[in-house]
Amino acid sequence: MHELAICQALLDEVGRVAREQRAERVAAVRVRCGALAGVEPGLLERAYEVARSGTLAEDAILTIERSPVRVYCRRCDSESEAAPQRLLCGSCGDWRTEVVSGDELLLMSVELVTTDGARPGVGI
Repeated sequence: MHELAICQALLDEVGRVAREQRAERVAAVRVRCGALAGVEPGLLERAYEVARSGTLAEDAILTIERSPVRVYCRRCDSESEAAPQRLLCGSCGDWRTEVVSGDELLLMSVELVTTDGARPGVGI
């Protein structure tokens, strides 16, 4: 399950942000996961439960936003949504497309708790 390794890397970055902002702990983590990212969101959630133990994000809520696959068509110069297993242009049906989005796994934001109890959000 490579989702555990992904969570460990994610939490390393979350910890770095928290330390940089001198946070006491992390309250929430938000990521965006595309359908072509090679990550199963359900497995990512389960791996997060294990990986966060003993970190500044031990009690942090994980929110996963799913992003659709979008392709750019070189033939008709349009951009459209596509099914992950059929990367065809939604306008003309051509197969010569380029993935514009939907293959990403991004750390979007981290909600931190500081020593004064404030909960600033940090967009990444």
